[in-house]
Amino acid sequence: MIKMETIQAELTQSNIEQEALNVHLQYVCDYIESLSSVDDKIEAVNSIRTKIHQVSPMKHHPVDLIHWLKSEEVEVQRVNPNSIPPPEEMLLHQSITSDGYTMPVVGFKQENEIHRIIDGFHRRKMERIHPDISESTYGRIPMSFTRKAQEGESDRMASTIRHNRARGVHNIELMSTIVAELVEMGKGDPWICKHIGMSADELLRLKQITGLASLFLNKSFSDSWDAGNDEGYMEPAVSEF
Repeated sequence: MIKMETIQAELTQSNIEQEALNVHLQYVCDYIESLSSVDDKIEAVNSIRTKIHQVSPMKHHPVDLIHWLKSEEVEVQRVNPNSIPPPEEMLLHQSITSDGYTMPVVGFKQENEIHRIIDGFHRRKMERIHPDISESTYGRIPMSFTRKAQEGESDRMASTIRHNRARGVHNIELMSTIVAELVEMGKGDPWICKHIGMSADELLRLKQITGLASLFLNKSFSDSWDAGNDEGYMEPAVSEF
C-alpha cells in the first residue's frame, strides 16, 4: 500500500507547482494590462499564444493557435466556391453580434506578410461591412492557420473545397472553376478525387454538367485507379490563388 505520507508529499508538491504557475500567469496578465493601447495588448496575446502553441501537445491541430489579425492584413481567396443568400447572410450577422465569433477564419501567411483566407470568406465579410462587428473586434478577425504541409497552391484550393463540401454548401460553377485550374496545373483525376473528397463518378458528372470534359480529352479516366496513389501529376505552377 502507498503510505499516507507519500500521498501527502505528492499533493504538497503539486500544490507548490500550481502556485508557482499561478504566479507566472499573474505576471503575464499584469504585463498585458500594463500596455497602453488595445493593439499592443492584442499583439502581446498573439505572441503569448504562439509560444504556448509551440509546446502544446495539440499543436498538430490548426485550431490550437488562433490569432486576432488586423482586417487589412487579410485577403480573401480569389475563388470562393460557396455563396449564401441574403436571409442567411443576415442570420450570420445576427449570430456574430449575439454570440460573437465562435469559429475562426482559416488561412495561411504569404511571403508579403499578408494572410490569405482558405475558409471563412463570409465570416470575414461580416467584419468588413458591418461597423458594429468591426468595432467589437477592434477591426480584427480571428484566424487559425493551415498546416505547413498544406500551404502549396493546389493543397489550398482543395482545402477550400473540402471545407465547403463538409458543410454541405458549395457553388457548382465556382467549384468547377477550381477543379479546372487544378487540371491545368497538371493534377490528374486520382489526385483531385482524393484531395477534394470526390468519387470518380462525382468528378465525371461535374465535368459533364459544367463542360469540363473538354479539359480531360487526352487523359485516361476509369474506376480502376487507386485513390491513394498520387503519382502521375506535375507540381503546381504559381498563380494568384
